Amino acid sequence: MKKYTLALACFLCFSAFAQKKEKVFTLHTSYGDMVAILYNETPKHKANFTKLVAERYYDSLLFHRVIAGFMIQGGDPDSKRAKAGQALGSGGPGYTVEAELTPTRFHKKGALAAARLSDAQNPTKASSGSQFYIVQGKQLTADEANELKFDQSLLNQALQRYLAEPEHQLLRDSLTKLYSSGDLFHFKQKIFALAPALEKESGLKIGKEIPEERIKIYTTLGGTPRLDGSYTVFGELIGGLEVLDKIAAVKKDANDRPTENVRMFISMKELSKKKIAKLYGYHFSSLQK
Repeated sequence: MKKYTLALACFLCFSAFAQKKEKVFTLHTSYGDMVAILYNETPKHKANFTKLVAERYYDSLLFHRVIAGFMIQGGDPDSKRAKAGQALGSGGPGYTVEAELTPTRFHKKGALAAARLSDAQNPTKASSGSQFYIVQGKQLTADEANELKFDQSLLNQALQRYLAEPEHQLLRDSLTKLYSSGDLFHFKQKIFALAPALEKESGLKIGKEIPEERIKIYTTLGGTPRLDGSYTVFGELIGGLEVLDKIAAVKKDANDRPTENVRMFISMKELSKKKIAKLYGYHFSSLQK
């Protein structure tokens, strides 16, 4: 009887989770629609974006900055009535949103992230109140993915000190020869193999713990990992990646603004998680329950 009661309780719990509704956002453009969900791990960004969509804030704004192989950016209110060739990217609602950097969310293709001012102007990494970008990125090679497992700045710092020692002259000459030959693959592999010794001698933590699943995503779906940990990722596309690719490929001017306006209109509706899984094949993680 207890087993039956436990099984029933589990079923009811799963059923309640499946029926729980989440907001789904559709970004309508002349190139087609992109569909997105927002993360619960970034509640301030989720609440702010939802508020702006409800107010129709984004309607008729432009994707004003487009860089193929990187991202498309929009949300500047000044873009609604901007003249051709007008520089954009400085507008907003008059406030910023506190950074919500979370290690579980990263810049894979289709990620929604908040634009912001540079570190020099904005050391707290606070997000723009309205501007956001959608990552296109690129697929990483195995060699590029391997680089993610190391803090490149600390690695270079420790390596320079290590090679400056007279007893490492032969190693320095060997690396110089590899680099000069253009064999960058084996050059990097040799440096990565030195990481344990560099950590031991320098006392620096050079290795980074990157989940293998993330490495797999970056080498198959693609993304822009160099931005991880620096910008708040608050959602992702669950539909319309092909539209993202189309917009990223449009002709643009010297300021990366499309030469023909690409406007957005954003609508939202609530769907059960079960319905979202059926329509888009997206399954919520335990963090979003």
